[in-house]
Amino acid sequence: VQLQASGGGLVQAGGSLRLSCAASGSISNIIAMGWYRQAPGKQRDLVASITSADSTNYASSVKGRFTIARDNRKNTVILQMNSLTPEDTGVYYCNANSQTGWGPRYDYWGQGTQVTVSS
Repeated sequence: VQLQASGGGLVQAGGSLRLSCAASGSISNIIAMGWYRQAPGKQRDLVASITSADSTNYASSVKGRFTIARDNRKNTVILQMNSLTPEDTGVYYCNANSQTGWGPRYDYWGQGTQVTVSS
């Protein structure tokens, strides 16, 4: 599985950004995709995820502001980020979790994309 992330950039507090992650390769084995954030000096944490059954999960800090969705025709996952705050600043990584049958699960990562929110 290969992941190509796009979007991100610099925005003022209260603004919006949209991240996209296009998956290619063995996408039929993907069971969930998501976005993780890594702020400077901190660990990489889950921001939002969506399963192949469209079940979503959000970090408490982004609930009501961020929306994750899938575009199956384009094999893409979108993260719409609204009402951004400086605390949302970090490098955002796209993730895909893949499993073949009852075998082990594997994580795949896209390249990070920087999101900077100025106050």
